[in-house]
Amino acid sequence: MYWINFLHIYQPRGQAKDIFDRVVNESYRPLIKGLKENKSLKLNLNINACLTERLFKDGYQDVVSGLKFLAQRGQVEFTDSAAYHAFLPLLPETEIKRQINLNREINRKYFGKIYNPSVFFSPEMAYNKKIARIVKNLGYQWLILDEIAYNGKLNQASWFCFYEIEETPGLKVLFKNRRISNLLSNALTRNIGSFKKEIGPIVKEDAYLLTAMDGETFGHHRPGLEKFLFQVLSAKAWKHLFISEALKHFQSGGKISPLDSTWTIEEEDLKEKKPYKLWHSADNPLQKLQWQFSYFVIKTVESLNHKTVDYQRARRKLDQSLESCQYWWASLYWWSLEMIEASSYNLRQIIFNLKTSTSFKKKAEKFYRQVLDLAFKWQRTGLVREFHKQEKKWQAVPFKERTNPEWYNQMILEFEAEMRRAAKDEEYERAIKWRDAIIKLKSGADVYDVLHVVNELWTVRRIPSCKPFLKYKKFSRFAKEYFLPFNYKPKYWKK
Repeated sequence: MYWINFLHIYQPRGQAKDIFDRVVNESYRPLIKGLKENKSLKLNLNINACLTERLFKDGYQDVVSGLKFLAQRGQVEFTDSAAYHAFLPLLPETEIKRQINLNREINRKYFGKIYNPSVFFSPEMAYNKKIARIVKNLGYQWLILDEIAYNGKLNQASWFCFYEIEETPGLKVLFKNRRISNLLSNALTRNIGSFKKEIGPIVKEDAYLLTAMDGETFGHHRPGLEKFLFQVLSAKAWKHLFISEALKHFQSGGKISPLDSTWTIEEEDLKEKKPYKLWHSADNPLQKLQWQFSYFVIKTVESLNHKTVDYQRARRKLDQSLESCQYWWASLYWWSLEMIEASSYNLRQIIFNLKTSTSFKKKAEKFYRQVLDLAFKWQRTGLVREFHKQEKKWQAVPFKERTNPEWYNQMILEFEAEMRRAAKDEEYERAIKWRDAIIKLKSGADVYDVLHVVNELWTVRRIPSCKPFLKYKKFSRFAKEYFLPFNYKPKYWKK
């Protein structure tokens, strides 16, 4: 098997200095150090130009030079992206091209000629046909997309071939394996042996495994996980591959038309035709206002004489202000009043700093106030909290009360099997985690989890993986302690 490990590193332009310093020292520097010490390892890496600029500005030139050194030594292959992490599918084509061209221009300034990507990564793996057409016209050969883009379902794409996009001949696609990516990034295993088992039979076949994650996961979000990453990278069970090398090892699986999607979207969201719901939802008036404000500022700035200093100054600020985070933090699924206000204020200031008529400034002020008033109203009235309550209304009822005893007992067996497997692999922390999940199910405390324990188990294994509950002839003393009473008992069960 070929493992294509892809990491995406990025920090919002306005990231607080103390957090930025932590990310650099907990994630970026250890990552570079580990790669330098292990010359045989390969990594596909996306670094948005805004992060490259910030690293250089804040005195972390060693991170930039370290990545450049690793690329020159053949261990890192860069992918291209949007300079300021803009959410590309919803932007005008001119803005998409500008973000991509700026990303290449700025990164090449710092990394030199070694920065020459043939692979494109759209922030959030956000995709639509417009992105494919622009990327192809700009000369890129590869796109990486989440596997759900294949046909709207998981576990459908083949890991034995690449695909070509029907609408843009010559543009090739590789898909991220969501389950294994989540398994690794959520630290659901820290043992090489169990990690190999999770990958399954393809580990011994001529297939590829593309994992795609935020680089900050390792060391910053998950302290110590960077050590396991290097253990996995160093394992002899697989070979490592750059995305651009896939053509040498795999053949085309034919032409497809990927669906509009992102790397966080679920099957149900696509059925409801909400491919970008975290960044733009039809039933979210706050996001609607944000996008109207963004389009207004884009149109106003582009109407200026492009040769003036006024335009150049505004254009630079506008490029920086289109980052995707502002819409994401207004989704209600994720919420930050501070981020919403700061982003809208930045757009307001672009117009206020122009030598333009007061009518434009009044309109910018109106947009800013509308965004701010609505966001504060949602915060003040408790709408955000109520949304989360309603969104997880099903979870307010303990699992043991909303399912039948047979399926509940089946889940106890699934958790027990996972607990015993983890203990056998000497992953004792993980074993305790699954044991505690069983206790939560029996006590009804599962209603307090942000990620429900059963949903978490789904990320690790396909359920059911144990034989059906009714086909057992005997159970462990541990399992019986946590079962629910069950009326029907097959004749072969012992009394």
